[in-house]
Amino acid sequence: MDVNAEFTKQTGIRVNYTTFEDNESMYSKLAGGGASYDVIFPSDYMVSKLIKEKLVQKLDFRNIPNYRYIDPEYRNLVYDPKNEYSVPYTWGVVGIFYNKKYVKEKVDSWKILWDRRYAGKILMFDNPRDAFGIAQEILGYSFNSTNPEEWNAAAELLEKQKPLVQAYVMDQIFNKMSSGEAWLAPYYAGDAATLVADNPNIGFAIPTKEKTNFFVDAICIPSSAKHKKEAEAYIDFLCRPEVAAANMEAVGYSTPESAARKLLPEEMREDPIIYPPKSVLKNSETFRDLPEGTGLLLDTLWAQVKMGSSGDTGTLLAVLGAFLAVYIGIVVYKKIKRKKELQ
Repeated sequence: MDVNAEFTKQTGIRVNYTTFEDNESMYSKLAGGGASYDVIFPSDYMVSKLIKEKLVQKLDFRNIPNYRYIDPEYRNLVYDPKNEYSVPYTWGVVGIFYNKKYVKEKVDSWKILWDRRYAGKILMFDNPRDAFGIAQEILGYSFNSTNPEEWNAAAELLEKQKPLVQAYVMDQIFNKMSSGEAWLAPYYAGDAATLVADNPNIGFAIPTKEKTNFFVDAICIPSSAKHKKEAEAYIDFLCRPEVAAANMEAVGYSTPESAARKLLPEEMREDPIIYPPKSVLKNSETFRDLPEGTGLLLDTLWAQVKMGSSGDTGTLLAVLGAFLAVYIGIVVYKKIKRKKELQ
């Protein structure tokens, strides 16, 4: 089923569909007013950020009767405790994709992403929450820590990993892993089917020696939405069990509806990657929106990691400062010279 086409067929409402590489890209677009959307699909921590900044509006659940199919354990979660602004869409965990042809050992720890034997064949998340989350898991810290020392320690660990990393990626993982260009990469469990189909040598493992990230992607309506009634009709449509099942078959992620799961093919319904055992879920943590000060620290440290070491950052700032001083000097000199020529 082409879900969007079927919705248009049944309602006459046309769907314009746009994707973003990550939550932060979507947030920048939404907060900057660069585009107008009626429905968005942010992850858990981003939902709470959008609520706090009044960028999403309350839903009228009278227009979303199929919400009744959402299982109780996915309602009233920490990112939207009163369940006023969002409807769960998919959920999953983060694990490690690996090429079985080259990685022979058991993949049960995030520490393998720091193994020098795989230098140049390791990919890493190109977004700060996921990348820092892995470092925090290794160090035994919470994803949602507000302790600057813990964030600095995680940054140092990521800096140690940097010489081993082939590239920081998001969806580029598909080409790099399926072609054999890279051998190890952290990513979302819902993409396992796609990668394995592209290359049967690809395996997926959820580390058990440390925690993993349990995430929920939700559906919200921006405060700037121009078609709220139509948006709620679309959300209600997505909550129909037969539609949710067709959607999950297409995207490969886990549904928060038991009624929809029953409609999935058995191999998908019983897949421990898509629906991991309770022992895995108990050993997981969910991202929360960080306080402003912690968020700013994270942005600074992420820039530091991507640019190199803190020393490299200082050097770059010094060079930029010197360039700016010279540029200002040249501009001032030219203005003075021009003024003298005019006198």
